[in-house]
Amino acid sequence: MTTILKFYRNALKKYPLITSSIQTSSLMVAGDIIAQTAIEANSLKNINLLRTSQFGVVGLFLVGPTLTTWYKVLDKYLGNKGTSAVLKKVAFDQGLFAPTFIVVFLTSLAIVQQKNVESSINELKTNYKDILIANYKLWPLVQVCNFYVVPVQYQILVVQFVALTWNTYLSWKTQGSNLKEISN
Repeated sequence: MTTILKFYRNALKKYPLITSSIQTSSLMVAGDIIAQTAIEANSLKNINLLRTSQFGVVGLFLVGPTLTTWYKVLDKYLGNKGTSAVLKKVAFDQGLFAPTFIVVFLTSLAIVQQKNVESSINELKTNYKDILIANYKLWPLVQVCNFYVVPVQYQILVVQFVALTWNTYLSWKTQGSNLKEISN
């Protein structure tokens, strides 16, 4: 186990963007698989691998790099010590980043899934408010703890482990209309 942690720390130090992106993608894939098996009651052999890979691609090329950059920006401009810095980070993260990034995420997922513009806009209108409300129920407290206790290089890892549950929810929520279309 120590060897794995050492390898991870070295990879994170040498290649922070790639390491964070791969870890984010992996946990988004896991979240989608959990959504398909635990919530949607599919067996492992009936998992929609295209959907899982699309979720993973968004994690690899959008979510991972964006979060890595975002946490570095927060740390650089708002600091990393003290209650004031933590509260500022949470305020910017939840007041500015989260509402904007949810739109970017949903739009990117629709693009990867090759949905037309009308369908993408309808899904955004249908899902945005619910996802934003769910975000505010989970992430502010997580981020207070994360920004206050965790060194910046490990903040994405902490967020992504909590996000395993979040990714499961996002996968289920964003696939709801697809599931309805399939069953009709």
